[in-house]
Amino acid sequence: MKYQIILAAALLLTACNRDKTAEVGTEGMNAAANAASDAAANPTIDNPNVVSENEAPNPNAPVMKFTEAEFDFGDIKADSKVHHTFTFTNTGKSPLLIEDATASCGCTTPSWTKAPVLPGGQGTMEVQFDSRGKHGIISKQVAVRANTQPNITTILIKGNVLDAAKGANPL
Repeated sequence: MKYQIILAAALLLTACNRDKTAEVGTEGMNAAANAASDAAANPTIDNPNVVSENEAPNPNAPVMKFTEAEFDFGDIKADSKVHHTFTFTNTGKSPLLIEDATASCGCTTPSWTKAPVLPGGQGTMEVQFDSRGKHGIISKQVAVRANTQPNITTILIKGNVLDAAKGANPL
């Protein structure tokens, strides 16, 4: 029994030797592991729409130019749907393609030209607002993601949703 305790203590002491020096060749393996770990923590993503500090913008990129970037509906009746169509022109040198458009609220729905807009061509972005459950001043943004630089263009709708009781015209 004494021998088993002594053997267990000896194994424990040799297994926990923290002052052990690095073996030959492990420094190179650790350096490779550290480099792989750094690359995983800071991945480089190649995105042609994002211009780095060292790159010049793409002079041939499409350019989305809206005739108006903001529209005011004025007074909006309660529980009604209103819409406005924004028009844009591709003033760039290559076809413009809208990837997505997202509104800042579920009450606002965008729909857009799906086909590529050639240089000099025009497209549309229709924005519908549902005033159900809303009242007072509203301001909603639509972020349009396209193959432009920068790749997100923002348009805005605003208005004043009347209270249902006040929206009726007294005679």
